[in-house]
Amino acid sequence: MSGADRLARALGWFSIGLGLAELVAPGRIARSLGIDDKQGLIRAYGARELASAVPTLSIDKSIGLAARIAGDVLDLGTLAKALKRDNPQRRNAAIATALVVGITALDIVAFSKVRSSHRREPGTERDYSDRSGLPRGPQASRGLARHDFQTPDDYRADGTVAEALPMLVA
Repeated sequence: MSGADRLARALGWFSIGLGLAELVAPGRIARSLGIDDKQGLIRAYGARELASAVPTLSIDKSIGLAARIAGDVLDLGTLAKALKRDNPQRRNAAIATALVVGITALDIVAFSKVRSSHRREPGTERDYSDRSGLPRGPQASRGLARHDFQTPDDYRADGTVAEALPMLVA
C-alpha cells in the first residue's frame, strides 16, 4: 500500500470516529462551540462523515476524499458562524476551525496523491498475463468440475434430494 493509500485509510478511520462522535453527542459538541441551535445539523454532519468514510476506506478512495473535502467546506461554513464576537465559546470555535483547516489540507494532499498514484496513461490497458485464474481460458475450463469431481461420502445427500439431483449421486 502506498503512502497516499495509508493516509487515505487514516482519514477514513478519522471520519468514522468523528462521525460517531457527532451522531452520539451532537449537543455536547454544539455547546462547546457555542452553536446550541445546530444539534440537528451536527448529527447530519456525523452521518455525512460516516458516508464519506466508506469509499475512503474502499477501493474508491478518491471519491471518499472528494466527499470529505466537500464536507470540510460545510464544516468551515458552520464554524464561521461560531466565530462571531458575541459567542462565549469563540475560542473553542477558533481551535476547531484551525483543526478543520489542517484536516482539509490533509484531505487535499491525500486526494491529489491517490489520484496521481492510481492514474493510468490514456490508451494503456492493465496487463493480467501473470494471473493464473483460467490459464487455458474460460472455454477449456467449462465443465471440468463436473467430470473430475468425486463427492466425498459425507457430503452426499440422502433420500429425495439425492434423487432430485442424480448428477451428484455416484
